[in-house]
Amino acid sequence: MDMFELSIWKGDWGLPSVDTECLQVLVYAKFNGIPLKINSAGNPFTTPNGSLPVLKTRNGTFNAVKDIIEFFRKERYNTEYELSRKQCAKVMAYGTMLKEKLFPALQFIWWIDEKNVNELIRPWYCKALPFPFNFYYPGKFERQAHTMFVTLYPLEDNITAIENKVYSEAQKCLTLLSTSLGDSQYFLGQKPTILDAIVYSYLAPLLKAPLPNPALQNHLKACTNLVTFISRISEKYFANECCEYKAKENAQNIRKYSQNEFPNKRRNQLLAGLFTTLIMATYIFSTGILEKWKLVRIPPRHRR
Repeated sequence: MDMFELSIWKGDWGLPSVDTECLQVLVYAKFNGIPLKINSAGNPFTTPNGSLPVLKTRNGTFNAVKDIIEFFRKERYNTEYELSRKQCAKVMAYGTMLKEKLFPALQFIWWIDEKNVNELIRPWYCKALPFPFNFYYPGKFERQAHTMFVTLYPLEDNITAIENKVYSEAQKCLTLLSTSLGDSQYFLGQKPTILDAIVYSYLAPLLKAPLPNPALQNHLKACTNLVTFISRISEKYFANECCEYKAKENAQNIRKYSQNEFPNKRRNQLLAGLFTTLIMATYIFSTGILEKWKLVRIPPRHRR
């Protein structure tokens, strides 16, 4: 059995990758039991087209998701051979819907929303990428996102209006996905397919990223069956990443608690000491003990 080499953007937040296209390939490979050697360095500079993912095989290199999936299918890794024509049409329709309705919202969240960009996204990429690429790529991605929105909304110069339109379409898309999934485990029956890989790749980063501005994320969290869908796939196919991130979160919470608790503990001890001293002083003055103590301590010849 051949081992294929896949280069991807590195993961975080309990995900094996933070990139939608990389996630789609990874999830599809997991569904089909495809043996992969994963390189998650996250530097696309040396790739053929300056992008990730990239799959290296004995037959050549593939750097587009559709080409990678098609190669897997030719290698007889295929979850779709049992699908009906109607189900195949649904896969294509939902893939188009996600690309047109949800992808712009993700780009807006990642590269246009200033709060998200400044507090989470840009710092993450600057840390993930080696110097000097950590200065180049975030700026490149921001410019690409701005160009996309200029193309999509050429007559709209109000960023708030664009945001409202983008989020409105994305919310409708999420609601439709939630209705379509219902109480089922997967979108096309009892087994996961390429459609589940596509949906997961879009929704998982939106759900898991600790976004400072979580407007659309909150709408996704309200679709509880989609949240369960994401968690089910994450825990079943990426258990190591989930456990590592939970352990990291717990360690951070413990450190944060200790840092917050230490000054509070010292403050409380100081306040308790001052309060005790005040009570004792009040008691001494009120009972005349101090005056009696002075009479005892002062020699008789100095008393009047």
